[in-house]
Amino acid sequence: MNPTVKQGICSEEWEVQYSNIKKCVLKGSTTRLSGTYKHPDHLTVTEAFWIVNPVKDKNDINLLNHSDYRGRVHYFPIKDRTFALTLSNVRYEDERMYWYKIIAKELIYLGFPGIELKVTELRVEIPEEVVEKDSPALLCKSTCNLSDRTDFIWYKNGESLSVSSIGNRRILQSVSSDDTGNYSCAARDQEHLPSPAVTLSVRYRPRNVSVSVSPSGEIVERDSVTLNCISDSNPPALNFSWFKENETSAVGSGQSFSISSFKSSFSGRFYCEAQNKYGSRRSVSLFVSPTVAGGQNTGVYAAAGIGAVLIGICIIVVVITILR
Repeated sequence: MNPTVKQGICSEEWEVQYSNIKKCVLKGSTTRLSGTYKHPDHLTVTEAFWIVNPVKDKNDINLLNHSDYRGRVHYFPIKDRTFALTLSNVRYEDERMYWYKIIAKELIYLGFPGIELKVTELRVEIPEEVVEKDSPALLCKSTCNLSDRTDFIWYKNGESLSVSSIGNRRILQSVSSDDTGNYSCAARDQEHLPSPAVTLSVRYRPRNVSVSVSPSGEIVERDSVTLNCISDSNPPALNFSWFKENETSAVGSGQSFSISSFKSSFSGRFYCEAQNKYGSRRSVSLFVSPTVAGGQNTGVYAAAGIGAVLIGICIIVVVITILR
């Protein structure tokens, strides 16, 4: 005679209560399923075990003997009509309904409704655009809800951040370029299962703008001269303007500004202005002046003239002194 199969909703004497009927766990983690049960006092339980996705009129496989779970399931000893199992190295294929099955002589009891197991992984979500001085929120998300008591820990470039997060949210206050990096998160009790890292790139206007000149040595009059504008910005500056002090309008554009035949009359202090979508900044001005024909700088000639005058004065003084 085939045993009679019962489900708890039809009997007050039989009952199975699960600790939770919906459970969300991380892929790769170890989880625990548990509950309590009762049965009629006159019956003696001969066997009790966990099964998955029961099918009517089909023999159910004890998870300990199930090929998909071999080596990953451990039953805890039953005490005071409690039952529990641990499932290690959880996989997406483990997303099933888990029931507790009790056998007592000719009766079989299936603990309805079972536990629905969902498997997820963590991922970090960041705003599409973060600008310097913003306070962006980083979110540690999953496809199902982990325990409400789950605390999260955050990492930047693989190093844990000391400040704790509010739930699954991490607020970065008034960010700067120093906050640029690769961020990941993990459940505090599952730190060995962090999310994939996501790059946060803080945008900012140009800074550290400076001018360099080429050739870098002495500039001979009528030589070609190129001024280069160097800046640090995110994204890189695309617009560059060149100015000469004491002139109202720009004298050139582009990251490099070339003068094909540099003349003394064009000497002066030059500076550039770099701009991206977040703002602009100008450099310190750089004085640029060529040497005159013959390879001598006008400044050098002036110095030589002053030196000659001083030498002449000294000779006159010496002569006067001797004549006395």
